[in-house]
Amino acid sequence: MLKLFTAKMTCAMASHIALEEAGADYEIATVDFGRNQQREPDYLAVNPKGRVPALVTDRGVLTETPAILVYIAQTHPDAGLAPLDDPFALAQLQAFNSYLCATVHVAHAHGRRGARWADDPAAWEAMKAKLPDNMTQCFRLIEDEMLQGPWVLGERYSVCDPYLHTVANWLKVDGVDIADFPKTADHFRRVAERPATQAALAAYG
Repeated sequence: MLKLFTAKMTCAMASHIALEEAGADYEIATVDFGRNQQREPDYLAVNPKGRVPALVTDRGVLTETPAILVYIAQTHPDAGLAPLDDPFALAQLQAFNSYLCATVHVAHAHGRRGARWADDPAAWEAMKAKLPDNMTQCFRLIEDEMLQGPWVLGERYSVCDPYLHTVANWLKVDGVDIADFPKTADHFRRVAERPATQAALAAYG
C-alpha cells in the first residue's frame, strides 16, 4: 500500500486527488505544519527536505509533486491520467507541471516564506507586496497560453488538472481574483465537482 504524507492547503493535495482518481490503494498521514511536524526527526527520516508531499512506495520514498504525479499515472495506467503512449504529449504534461512547481509555487512561497531568500524583514515585506502581481502574471500565462481547455491538455483529464486546481486554490490568499481568469475559474469549478476531488478534500475536514 502507498502512503502519502500531506498537509492541508499544500501542493500535496494534487497527489492526494490523483491517488483517488487512479483508484490507488493508499493511506494518508497528515503533517501538522502549525506544530512544525515537518521538521521533527520522525518526518525528516521520511523526507529530509522537510516538505510535503512524500509518497512511500514499496521501492522507497518519492518527493516532489511532478515526480509523484507521473509515478501515479504510470503505475495506474488504466486510469488514463497521462498520455503514456505519446512522448511529446507526455513532455507537455511534464512541462506544465514543472512550471507550476518551479515558477508558480515559488512565486506563491515568496509571500509567506521570505526568510528562505532574505534575512531582512523589509525584504520580506517587499516580497509580500509583489506577490499579487507575480501570481497574476503566472496565471495570465496559464490562462492565455497553457490551459488548452476544457482540461489542461485539452479533451483528456490528466494529473495536470488536480495540480492546477490545487495551485489555483491559493489565488484568493495571494490577493488575486480567480474571476479575472475565466478559463481557469471554469477549470477550477469542474475539478472541484469531481468525486475524487471531493473525497480528497473530505479527508481534511
